[in-house]
Amino acid sequence: MVAMIIALMIVGAVAGVLAGLFGVGGGMVLVPAFFYAFTTLGYPHENLMQICLATSLATIVVTSLRSLTSHNKRGGVDWDVLKTWAPGIMIGAIVSVMFAAQLKSVTLQWIFGCLGMCIGLYMAFGKADWRVADTMPTGIKRAILSPLVGFFSVLMGIGGGSLGVPTMTLHGMSIHRAVATSSGFGLLIAVPSVLGFFFVGLDAVNRPPLTVGAVNLAAFALIISMTFVTTPFGVALAHKMDAKKLKRYFAIFLVFVALNMLRKAMGY
Repeated sequence: MVAMIIALMIVGAVAGVLAGLFGVGGGMVLVPAFFYAFTTLGYPHENLMQICLATSLATIVVTSLRSLTSHNKRGGVDWDVLKTWAPGIMIGAIVSVMFAAQLKSVTLQWIFGCLGMCIGLYMAFGKADWRVADTMPTGIKRAILSPLVGFFSVLMGIGGGSLGVPTMTLHGMSIHRAVATSSGFGLLIAVPSVLGFFFVGLDAVNRPPLTVGAVNLAAFALIISMTFVTTPFGVALAHKMDAKKLKRYFAIFLVFVALNMLRKAMGY
């Protein structure tokens, strides 16, 4: 138990710095970190990825709420988009929990690795002026896209940024408004999915201690406390670096993390 606490404190400290440095607060950092930490500590649970996803999403409830409040004070949140996309995102998130609960850990590793590669490559080669439309989708298109954002975000244990921001910027929204609104997406994704993961029944054998359903409460508490301490250091470092270089470094980081998860999924 002591070893787990120390390991998770280190994960939280590193995640906080990366969150401040790259503007991420969720699964792209925490899911693989949880996976490697729990595996190294001797908890090779057959549903370990479900535990990593659920615990990452639990932290996103707190970080997204904090971010949404901050962005809203500056008037950056597009509440019309948030309200109209909310039902679809939440439905997609709930369906995803039921889907993920039935999958093997290795299958979720493959999904995380492949989607992570796509996000990383988009960040590396995508252009700020890319557009598929000048306005946000409505009607049938929104009814299709909004559940997909919720569904795939839960399968990766991430908030609204990695999928929500590209979706909004590709449909004509400015990057700053998209980032602000995506914090609300994160809350819509995380709250229903975490509630669902609390009721996922997992075998208690080899499960990390203090795990309720698929949510590890020890990891949740330690990550939240450590990121509050170390995120400002990452923010300070980010302000000293070039924005384009930051984006490139983060893209390389995502691709590396995704490839490493794929390597684990192949059993190497």
